[in-house]
Amino acid sequence: MTVFILVAGAFTGPHVWRDTAARLTADGAEVRTVALTGLGGRHGEPGGTVDLETHVADVLAVIDAVAAEAGREIVLVGHDYGIHPVIGAADRRAGTIARIVHLDAGMPRDGVPALAAVPDQRLRDEVAERAAGGGERGAGGELPPPARDGWSRWGSTAGLSDAALDGLTALAAPQPLGTLLQPLRLTGAVAEVPVTGVLCTGNGPGVEVLQILVDVGDPAVRALADAKVPFFELPTGHWPMLSCPAALAETLIEAAAGGGHRLTAADAARTPAHLRPFLLDVPERPRERAGNTDLYLPDGPGPHPAVVFVHGGPVPAGARPTPRDWPTLTGYARLVAGQGVVGVTLDHRLHAVTDYEVAAADVADAVERVRADPRVDADRVAVWFFSGGGPIVADWLTNPPAWLRCVAANYPILAPLPSWGLGGSRFHPVRALSRAGRLPVVLVRAERESVDIAATVEEFLAEAARCGANVEVIDVPEGRHGFETLDPTDGAREAVHRAVGAVLARLKG
Repeated sequence: MTVFILVAGAFTGPHVWRDTAARLTADGAEVRTVALTGLGGRHGEPGGTVDLETHVADVLAVIDAVAAEAGREIVLVGHDYGIHPVIGAADRRAGTIARIVHLDAGMPRDGVPALAAVPDQRLRDEVAERAAGGGERGAGGELPPPARDGWSRWGSTAGLSDAALDGLTALAAPQPLGTLLQPLRLTGAVAEVPVTGVLCTGNGPGVEVLQILVDVGDPAVRALADAKVPFFELPTGHWPMLSCPAALAETLIEAAAGGGHRLTAADAARTPAHLRPFLLDVPERPRERAGNTDLYLPDGPGPHPAVVFVHGGPVPAGARPTPRDWPTLTGYARLVAGQGVVGVTLDHRLHAVTDYEVAAADVADAVERVRADPRVDADRVAVWFFSGGGPIVADWLTNPPAWLRCVAANYPILAPLPSWGLGGSRFHPVRALSRAGRLPVVLVRAERESVDIAATVEEFLAEAARCGANVEVIDVPEGRHGFETLDPTDGAREAVHRAVGAVLARLKG
């Protein structure tokens, strides 16, 4: 019989699994929920410190109790912080664990504390300051649970009903600081245990985005592809056991059986999606390369209007070819050059979600160098963003200069994703939009966009309606994220022509 051992995340306890556990039991599985010390479990010893090792011991106790019964196949499920004691315990009982399920949780590493997995830098700083302020007993203190409106700092609350959010808040417990601060210690044995990932796409990337990361060379995700780790998606926020317990139970049953979608490993014989041909047959144009920018030049001496195309990301620093040579960017640049406009592609240093500051500076520097070129009309420039480059749009919406005639964005991320921990940063186009005045914005929306990115686009459009922003939406029927190389359909081609026409009309008008 399959026995699911369920370990909840920060501030929560066994109560969050109630409905999911009932569904699993109805399907014939056995369920054990772990009551972590201080989080729905026993209290620590008076004057003692509750740390990660305490919680590892809590999980070990349940594993050992189950393993003592014959015919039990153990599947460990760790949600959020809960994956840390799960991995710690599995490392010490690797031979008794059939599978580990990472439920919207990261990949803990030896010597790294759970605090490092908290996406919000401000939260990490607050926890560290609280521990430091406690003196000798800093690590033995507690972190108060979030208020009702504070849960989103720990993960997306998408899909949670008001009642579920009320219950999450009412039953939350303080998190012992030691559980977040003590480094995880592993022998390496856990590497032999099969793992499955369950991605909550309302909180972070789905399988399609992970495949893109494999293709562009992200080493961590490539390792998952090489290991043939299976993945599932749930279209909800960070607490699926509360927002969709039935779907979660079904997913866990399939995960226990070894099901799921496996990423395609990098293969020299396979052309990655982002390097497939551009969906339009665009003639070659003269190109000049200088530093991190390429200029695709129209006929005639100029000066000509210019469009600067800004790639998405994060893109690993070692990715080859670099983004300015990707078919989507070069295709658009050649297309506009054929219509009398300088097309510019560039490489910027968005290698991680913490790199938006440096990437934005790279883009701003490139635009100024383009404007200084005598073949460019410095008073007629547009900047066109793609995918994860979208947050940089915020800088260009905030009090835009007169020479910026248009901003465009294809399948963009228009607000920091919950899993990024950048909610308070300036890279938040939704918040910047009210300062854009009448700056034209051309937004190309993919119909089959991922849940988390689509939510930022809808938030942006709601803000546009509220503040009366000048936004034109061009929909790509059945289009996916990166449709220019994924979906060479008539509808997608028409959308490209419409988008280019809309941008050039603002430049030449």
